Amino acid sequence: MWIFAGYNKCIRMFDLHRPGRDFKLHSTVKDKKEGQTGIISALAFSPSHTGMLALGSYSQTTAIYTEDNMELLYVLHGQEGGVTHVQFSRDGNYLYTGGRKDPYILCWDVRKAVDCVYKLYRSAENTNQRILFDIDPSGQHLGTGGQDGSVHIYDLQTGQWVSSFEAAQDTVNSFSFHPFLPHAVSSSGHRRFVIPDENDEDLCLSGRENCVSVWSFCYDSKMEDFKGDDSFNNQSGSGSFD
Repeated sequence: MWIFAGYNKCIRMFDLHRPGRDFKLHSTVKDKKEGQTGIISALAFSPSHTGMLALGSYSQTTAIYTEDNMELLYVLHGQEGGVTHVQFSRDGNYLYTGGRKDPYILCWDVRKAVDCVYKLYRSAENTNQRILFDIDPSGQHLGTGGQDGSVHIYDLQTGQWVSSFEAAQDTVNSFSFHPFLPHAVSSSGHRRFVIPDENDEDLCLSGRENCVSVWSFCYDSKMEDFKGDDSFNNQSGSGSFD
């Protein structure tokens, strides 16, 4: 077993069975004209055992490699900001990428890798935060947060919006489905700078800011179960943190 870690123009592989500082290094730049530059900021392994590895970079590119020998297969262009999140579909045929200050999650068909299949909108234009998304266990829907405090659900077969619900009164910077139960979790918050002349009342946070919330929802293989804001319910409440 190995831990893969991204660095500037390279990744390092650490063997979990051999403690210490030793590692294998693979450069993502083969020469001046070929490869992937910038800090490797996100990575994902294909779940379909195809041996494919996706690496996102702050150079606004995502590259697909073979896992065993790190052979570069192709480089994807189109993200407006540095890539901060990459995730394969459940069947491994599609790749979803998101970037810094980029309002769109891009869908790519890794079997063709020519053009973007479709784009999914989320409000992220004015924040430096990573806005993380997730795909539900059935592989049919994707959920993502944003600056508007809402979680948006998309149908991955069509790329169309299905539903949304208000998760916080702040930036929702992460959303994740439970791997087998009808639950999901969201987190919210962003950095605030104290202005000296503000009074204490203005600096107080509500219970729906800087929090982690667990949600339950009605879900099976049918898309209709996602429709309507009442599909999601905050079952366990929110746990705030400073």
